[in-house]
Amino acid sequence: MSPRPKSPDQGPTRVPVRSHRLRVLLPSAYLILGTIGARADSCPTAKDEIATDRPDVTNSSLVVPVGSFQSENGVNGSARDGGRSIDGTNTRWRLGVAPCLELLVDLPSYVANIRAPGNSGFTDVAPAVKWQVSPIPGKVDLSMVFGMALPTGAAEIAGRGTQPYLQLPWSWELHDGWGVSGMLTEFFRPSDPTSKRITETTFAVEKKLTEKFSLFTEYVGDYPEGAVPSQLWNSGGLYQLSRTQQVDFHVAFGLNHNSPNYIIGIGYSFRLDGLFSDRAR
Repeated sequence: MSPRPKSPDQGPTRVPVRSHRLRVLLPSAYLILGTIGARADSCPTAKDEIATDRPDVTNSSLVVPVGSFQSENGVNGSARDGGRSIDGTNTRWRLGVAPCLELLVDLPSYVANIRAPGNSGFTDVAPAVKWQVSPIPGKVDLSMVFGMALPTGAAEIAGRGTQPYLQLPWSWELHDGWGVSGMLTEFFRPSDPTSKRITETTFAVEKKLTEKFSLFTEYVGDYPEGAVPSQLWNSGGLYQLSRTQQVDFHVAFGLNHNSPNYIIGIGYSFRLDGLFSDRAR
């Protein structure tokens, strides 16, 4: 912040200073409001097709429209070190509360151990706030997410204590239905005795084959502080049943010994528009 200019001692000289400030502040205010308005106009509306955070690990760089509620759901089967498990429903609720701004929450999922080794139990509930910053120069869409996993689930499944996270998903639409996207996430685990932080990086390539059907492939790497990383190669597709409904699938394979052997999942998502009829567009 710039230091405030000194006012002259005599009263008559204050008028031009105030006028000068007004001449500077008014255009600045119009510029800021115009930038916010332009950004809001670039964010999704109820006329746009559904965009979900699944089935890839890389979340969407777009928020849900104002006044829209979106439910994303899925079930996974996985194998690790000879064990087998199923987890679901992997539900994320998203609500557009303002232009370019949404509230979201990951509901507890149940992990059922089918074959030892492994544990059974619920994951944590994890609320968050997502703000779409984009588009930034280069037609790259970018969002910022801040959330935290609350200690409501089984410690053997979800870990111990409150676990905040900060996330930056981005995407860039190319030509002929091609697009690239990625995400950087920092997970903080204050109660973990061995690894207080996990950095997750993803990079995905997507191809829209038809107006309704798309395929993707992505790399997912989890890098715990002071521990061996976990790396996955994940691929799948999604099909839009309508403008507000989607079904999807994915198959992932571990790339090192510290990763699951495989993960197979399917999902269904839907969006309800016009909850805030006076604000929805």
